[in-house]
Amino acid sequence: MSYHYIQQEGGGDEYLTDKRLQDTAQSLRNALGELYALRFSTPSDNQSHLQMHLHLNDGSPLTIDLALRSMPFIPWFPVVLVSQLILLLCTAWFAIRSAVRPLTILTQAAESMNPHTSIAIKMSEEGPVEVRKAACAFNAMQERIAAYLQERMHILAAISHDLQTPITRIKLRSELIEDNGIKIKLLQDLEEMNLLIREGVSYARTNESSSEKTCRVQPHALVDSLVCDYQDTGQPVMLLGKLSGSLLTKPLALRRTLSNVIDNALKFAGSAEVVVKQEAEYIIIQVQDQGPGIPPDELYAVMQPFYRVENSRNRMTGGTGLGLAIAQQLVTSLNGSLTLTNRVEGGLVVKITLTDIPV
Repeated sequence: MSYHYIQQEGGGDEYLTDKRLQDTAQSLRNALGELYALRFSTPSDNQSHLQMHLHLNDGSPLTIDLALRSMPFIPWFPVVLVSQLILLLCTAWFAIRSAVRPLTILTQAAESMNPHTSIAIKMSEEGPVEVRKAACAFNAMQERIAAYLQERMHILAAISHDLQTPITRIKLRSELIEDNGIKIKLLQDLEEMNLLIREGVSYARTNESSSEKTCRVQPHALVDSLVCDYQDTGQPVMLLGKLSGSLLTKPLALRRTLSNVIDNALKFAGSAEVVVKQEAEYIIIQVQDQGPGIPPDELYAVMQPFYRVENSRNRMTGGTGLGLAIAQQLVTSLNGSLTLTNRVEGGLVVKITLTDIPV
């Protein structure tokens, strides 16, 4: 604000409409109002000026002309303000990312834990003290879980293998039984036990498929050859659909998975249809039948080891309850998924979804 003095009689007191002029006049009244009788006006030719009129002690008139200046506009000020805001946001983003990153890594490591594979993905034991401790604890937990599962599988395989010898001896001795009725029933029981043992050994050795080397195969040729093998033995298995391109996978594990699912369909329905199709980057293989299906509340349970649907507990179709469990483990080792759904027209659909396994 600048001002200059005019030694002349000023005009009368006017009503000031500008808010800045009103505030300035009020401030001057507060400061000088007790000493002088102040009057304010604005020049008709310049409404941005405020003139204060008063009389000095000797009676001389005095007008003080005040020029109120607006705050000067600095062209580069918005650029500086925006730059500071961007710097603040970047700093906040970096700080939040640094704080959340260890939790993100821990979450990814936990999600990548796979009990059906022997490959353990360890967390990097670097960073702040708290992060290092959490990483060490997580890696130790992962090793203990893997060791426990490995030990469990070895025990199951050892027991199943060792039981084969006494079962064989019992079979030989049962041949000496003269009563054919008892002999037949005993041999049926022994055969059922032998089947359970073979499936137990197969389930325990499923993890060995994780060590199979991946290779690129023609998925349609692989599925077609498997279906042809069943047809050559007189089994009612049909292939519908066509696949193109190649797939990086473990062919033996995939073939074994499909065999288990097809065998399951043949056992309970007497026939099977293999439907193949492609959706985006996914390859979908569905094995569907026209059997009795599975109650909806048991669709998840049947994929657990040794679980059998209640109405299938008979000598002819009861099985061991390991077929779908083995298939589930194998599909997991292929980085795929296996789901069960009942068909509207009756029967079961086993859907296997596969993607390329990363090298």
